[in-house]
Amino acid sequence: MGRIIVQIYEIQSPKEAERLIDLGVDHIGSVLLSERDWKVPAIKETISFCKKSQVKNCLIPLFRKKETILRVIEYYQPHIIHFCDALIDDNGCMKQYDSLIRLQMSVKEGFPDIEIMRSLPLPPRGRSNKVPTLEIAKCFESSSDYFLVDTWLGRGPVEGFIGLTGRICNWEMARRLVKTSSIPVILAGGISPKNVYNGLLAVKPFGVDSCSKTNELNKNGKSIRFKKDYEKVKKFIQEVRRAEKDIFGI
Repeated sequence: MGRIIVQIYEIQSPKEAERLIDLGVDHIGSVLLSERDWKVPAIKETISFCKKSQVKNCLIPLFRKKETILRVIEYYQPHIIHFCDALIDDNGCMKQYDSLIRLQMSVKEGFPDIEIMRSLPLPPRGRSNKVPTLEIAKCFESSSDYFLVDTWLGRGPVEGFIGLTGRICNWEMARRLVKTSSIPVILAGGISPKNVYNGLLAVKPFGVDSCSKTNELNKNGKSIRFKKDYEKVKKFIQEVRRAEKDIFGI
């Protein structure tokens, strides 16, 4: 029976993780914001809580120093370490990836039981920017266990990293990656309870990821980081399971 993995970010406490696991989330994602203050007890507890259940936890470090990242992995022991560096410059051109690939190979050698997720940039929906997503994927395929496709707008909310735009990515290009990739692909980028069904039918990925579009909103209608709307998450999962039935005929 086919199953689409549901991945939800940004979960920073065991209490939040418990609520989401009860709703049926498969991957619980947490974020380390600071290289200086990378030891966060609540995130450590969140990962430990996830390990007692049947879900996987993902951890994003929003910094790049190899020595610190290896210490982070040793300390937290997540199921998945998730790298989301901006892999293209402001003009959409590929960068040099040697150091990033070496980092991933070091993780694989030092922590063989920990999986690696690599975010890849895609242009927003309706724009046909020549983002070399497939070419970048080939560079990282052998050192990654999952790809996550996310929307690239030139510059993101977090300088030097992909994500948190709340914008839908180009689903046609995402589908092309799913067809050509030898590793599982997770769809991200502005995915909400309202559009996840159509996104899954269009892309047919291994999994789907949501962050800002399942958050609570402030009085101005803007997403509040690190504060989930559990009703939105519940509806999101219902729509994923509805898509499963139509995709897999179950």
